[in-house]
Amino acid sequence: MHPIFTSGERLRLYLSSWLPLVPLAVLLLAGDEVGWGEALAEALPLVLVYAYLCLASWYVCRAVPVRPLRPLRLAAAHGVGAVLSSGLWVVIGWGWAGLLEELPPFHGAGDRFLASSPELYALGVPLYLLSVVLHYLLLALERAREAERHALELRLQTQEAELRALKAQIDPHFLFNSLNAVSSLVGSDAAAARKMVLLLAEFLRRSLRLGGRESIPLAEELAHAASYLAIERVRFGDRLQVEEVVDEASRSCLVPSLILQPLVENAVRHGIAQLLEGGALRIEARRAGGLLRLAVENPCESGRPPAGGEGVGLVNVAARLRTVYAREARLSVNPEPGRFRVEIVLPAVEEARLDAV
Repeated sequence: MHPIFTSGERLRLYLSSWLPLVPLAVLLLAGDEVGWGEALAEALPLVLVYAYLCLASWYVCRAVPVRPLRPLRLAAAHGVGAVLSSGLWVVIGWGWAGLLEELPPFHGAGDRFLASSPELYALGVPLYLLSVVLHYLLLALERAREAERHALELRLQTQEAELRALKAQIDPHFLFNSLNAVSSLVGSDAAAARKMVLLLAEFLRRSLRLGGRESIPLAEELAHAASYLAIERVRFGDRLQVEEVVDEASRSCLVPSLILQPLVENAVRHGIAQLLEGGALRIEARRAGGLLRLAVENPCESGRPPAGGEGVGLVNVAARLRTVYAREARLSVNPEPGRFRVEIVLPAVEEARLDAV
């Protein structure tokens, strides 16, 4: 479709830009034998008609793009278009003047129009060429928008590929650690091992369901973390305590799926599991204005804060935040003597817009 016709506002703006030419056309048509009223009656509709005729140059511009090595073809195509369009404009004007002759004030308007038709023809040629310039500008804008859309599609495809790759790394990491925990109980406490297997089955079902979604409410993410901690509580018993400090306003906020799981797992494996007396794992979530603040904190051996496992957990969480939110989110690690705290700050949204970011 012609870009001018894509919206009524564009068409009105285009036609209004031709209206200043009406006085010029009146001056060309008026003379000793042609009064101002007759010249205006001919000029106004003719200018609007020619505005529509010049829209045809859009199709010629698309068929003959601007290329440095083909200037002759460009000049020939638009030269012919200018000659034909201006000639057709004069013919239409003569026909309109003939119709005006039916009205008493305009007898002989057709003959008088022919007398001034060369001047009108001469005006039509540069007007057509100006419309050619306009349409080449529109084509350039259209190509720029298309290139921008294509670049955005490529960026989104790249982000999706990165997210899939990160999840492919994280999911086996969960499974490996959970199975390792089961194996440690099989020989020493078969009942606890059976209980852990049942909890693990539920945990994996939940992981598969959540892993296929880009974003989930924080309440679901917390429930998934609780499922994992239930497995670890079978293994550690009273050595593992869990504290949740979560305000209600934050529960409905959307977060990338499985974003807390690596942090919780690292807190257990590299923090509490290394302490004979265990400790309390603390999960915090609060909404502050347009931001959602999450934190996972755990005790650790003094002087030796956990390194975050093999780098999969914290590195992938940081990478996912960058991919989904760009600079709108951040992850910070705060090791202190005897404590290890990881904080996430991200936009607080309640609409599924993460895929569009």
